[in-house]
Amino acid sequence: MNRDGFNAFCGAMRGTSHVVQWGNSDVWKVGGKVFAVGGWKDGGDAYSFKVTEMVFDLMRDAPGYRPAPYLASRGMTWLQVHDPAQVPDDEMRQNLEVSYELVAAKLTRKLRAELGIEGD
Repeated sequence: MNRDGFNAFCGAMRGTSHVVQWGNSDVWKVGGKVFAVGGWKDGGDAYSFKVTEMVFDLMRDAPGYRPAPYLASRGMTWLQVHDPAQVPDDEMRQNLEVSYELVAAKLTRKLRAELGIEGD
């Protein structure tokens, strides 16, 4: 997945917003909470996202993956795909969907309804 594909996929999810920050990174949020970041690899393609603790433990050393810089070092369960060529696009899309769902699940019921994701 390239950066255009990353942005298009994240932008197609309900209730998302996009900002560019942290040194030209594409930051995707749902309900004001970050669920994905693209471009943290010296201007190259790298994608960070939230995962469960179990997935973090299993995937942290898998080919193409590593604990997300800055986020994982602060105790958060975030992974980064630092070599997108090693991760199939469908796997990347699944990672982003799970991250979105993990973050959206922690939003208030009212905010989820306002964003149109109350049934998700």
